[in-house]
Amino acid sequence: MEKLELKGHWNVLKGKLKQSYASLTDDDLKYEEGKEDELLGRLQKKTGQTREQLTKWIKSNMESPPRANR
Repeated sequence: MEKLELKGHWNVLKGKLKQSYASLTDDDLKYEEGKEDELLGRLQKKTGQTREQLTKWIKSNMESPPRANR
């Protein structure tokens, strides 16, 4: 599995995860850079989804980074 690049997208993704999985708490969604595997493990336990399913969901729900003004 490739490394998830969550930095910069996490606040948006966290909101979407809470909407999709109402049982998730702020503790479940605590993100620390470099600890993506721990986050995915917590999400797996709470959602019943596989790591691959969660990774696919996260990638499909990431917004493009904001464009710089020229």
